[in-house]
Amino acid sequence: MPPTDRLIVVTGGPGSGKTTLIEALAASGLRTMPEAGRAIIRDQLAIGGNALPWADRAAFAELMLGWEMRSHYEALAGPGTVILDRGVPDVAGYLTLCGLEVPAPVRRAAEVFRYRRQVFIAPPWRAIFAQDAERKQDFAEAQATFEALAATYVGLGYELVHLPLAPVTERVAFVLDRIGGP
Repeated sequence: MPPTDRLIVVTGGPGSGKTTLIEALAASGLRTMPEAGRAIIRDQLAIGGNALPWADRAAFAELMLGWEMRSHYEALAGPGTVILDRGVPDVAGYLTLCGLEVPAPVRRAAEVFRYRRQVFIAPPWRAIFAQDAERKQDFAEAQATFEALAATYVGLGYELVHLPLAPVTERVAFVLDRIGGP
């Protein structure tokens, strides 16, 4: 599967404003793909499942990998630029963060399912960080997640573009300026 410049990843630790930014980019007319983690947590809680980051992290990562690969295919199937709330490499970063082995299929998926070389990464931002029913990580884990994701993407040959710690309207303008508009 060849790399594609029209699939743009926004990644970062929890509570860094990624999803808010992506929702605003969608409102500007860009196609977007949602994050796997929150949806998987909601689904697992609804069915009494154990594939949760506080229960069975390996099973949670496996579900995330399937979600991210499907999102990649779906993004490619439609027209134009697509903003993805995380990508396949996030799964490898998550496993690394958890101190779990990154299985060969996950490593291979991160090599095969490619995105635009420039990946937007949201740094930890204490002023907006908040925990909730689906985000149980504390700020220290948010920082560690950021570092694991940054190392994973750089290790796969991506160039990180750090999002500014700024209001969402400024973040939208920052992204649009770098990708050439909606």
